[in-house]
Amino acid sequence: MGLGLPSDNNRGNADDLSDSFLSGEEENGIITKNIKNEINGNWISAPNSIHEARLKAKAKRRLRKTSSRDSGRGDSFSENGDPSRGTNGTVPPTSPKSKLLDRKSRAGKGRGLPKKGGAGGKGVWGPPGEVYDLEEVDVKDPNYDEAQENCVYETVVPPLEEGAFEKTLTPIVQEYFEHGDTNEVAELLGELNLGSMSSGVPMLAVSLALEAKASHRELTSRLLTDLCGRVLSRSDVESSFDKLLRELPDLVLDTPGAPQLVGQFIARAVKDQILSKSYLDGYKGRVDCVHARAALDRAAVLLKMGMGGLRIDNLWGTGGGQRPVTQLVREMTLLLKEYLLSGDNKEAERCLRELEVPHFHHEFVYEAIVMVLESKGEKTFKMVLQLLKFLWVSSIITVDQMRRGYERVYMDIAEINIDVPRAYFILEQFVDKSFSAGFICEKLRDLCPSRGRKRFVSEGDGGRFKLESY
Repeated sequence: MGLGLPSDNNRGNADDLSDSFLSGEEENGIITKNIKNEINGNWISAPNSIHEARLKAKAKRRLRKTSSRDSGRGDSFSENGDPSRGTNGTVPPTSPKSKLLDRKSRAGKGRGLPKKGGAGGKGVWGPPGEVYDLEEVDVKDPNYDEAQENCVYETVVPPLEEGAFEKTLTPIVQEYFEHGDTNEVAELLGELNLGSMSSGVPMLAVSLALEAKASHRELTSRLLTDLCGRVLSRSDVESSFDKLLRELPDLVLDTPGAPQLVGQFIARAVKDQILSKSYLDGYKGRVDCVHARAALDRAAVLLKMGMGGLRIDNLWGTGGGQRPVTQLVREMTLLLKEYLLSGDNKEAERCLRELEVPHFHHEFVYEAIVMVLESKGEKTFKMVLQLLKFLWVSSIITVDQMRRGYERVYMDIAEINIDVPRAYFILEQFVDKSFSAGFICEKLRDLCPSRGRKRFVSEGDGGRFKLESY
């Protein structure tokens, strides 16, 4: 049985093998076909192969969705599900930043293009290059109103109420006393709808200045001059001073010198040309109030003195910090000289307060000690020591200003000694007396310099040198 003739089927297979050689493509096709139709050495039927083809197609669709979804991470997958590699066989690196900034669709649909043409995402106002024009009104819109096309919108500020006038303007004027910028005040008043109450601005500013310093009165005069023509008119200024003259009896209760101060404001306003020169003439013979008459007389006298050469524009003086240093030094020197003649401590205190330079009181201490070093006699020594103690007790001169004044004298004593040979000796005595009086500390006393010099005492000392300070 083993060596019998081949059957018809075997003969057919032998005929197939005895055919000529197949081409490469046919051979590959046959091998692939055989591989697809045989699994683990078992032949499969046609329905099973169709079912398996459907499963493979379904797996391919899943791979496509995964590849499009992960396209922003820099890696893709092949048909078998393996990650694709670059030319060098390496997987391209992923970047979390590129993943965050990627605007491609994550829905698994489409071709992986940016959403909304690049106009999507947080903080994006449309696609690049888009120019927004004015939106045209749709005539067919049911909410369309023909009257809106020619409508002009403006910001309307309600008029300031009378009860809120003083409450609103008082902080503005008080802040102006600190910074001195008239333009800022004009801008703030321009934002308010003052209406008929604009004439109350000069009256409020002058009323606040009556209780303030001389420098604040100077600032008030400048403010009225700068506001006139921008926020105020000349009629507003005139009506404001009329009200001030009528209310002088009430102002005198808080400020006894109000009539003289109001008269100075009137004279300054006439000089600055915000009041007419005939303003005073309109009150001649028609004033019954004693205080108003005193104010008008004061203004008339100042204007006559102005014609004789008095500078009314410098009527209030210049504020402390706005004056040059040389002028302050000169005024402090005059103050000390007047004190040495009068001996009035309170008058010296008042004059030092009016200078309004508490940060510059160390110059006053310096000039006082130098005056003691250059004086001849004990009178100046005792009076200056008494004045410094008085100013220390009354807290006019602070600890820091007193210390700085003494330290400046310590630094310049070598130069002062050139003109005053006994300067070291006098300074040591004055510092000891100041420490005894209690207005300088022990540390400041110990810093006082002393010049020692070598000299022969006598021939009997055998030529020895002796250090002695004088």
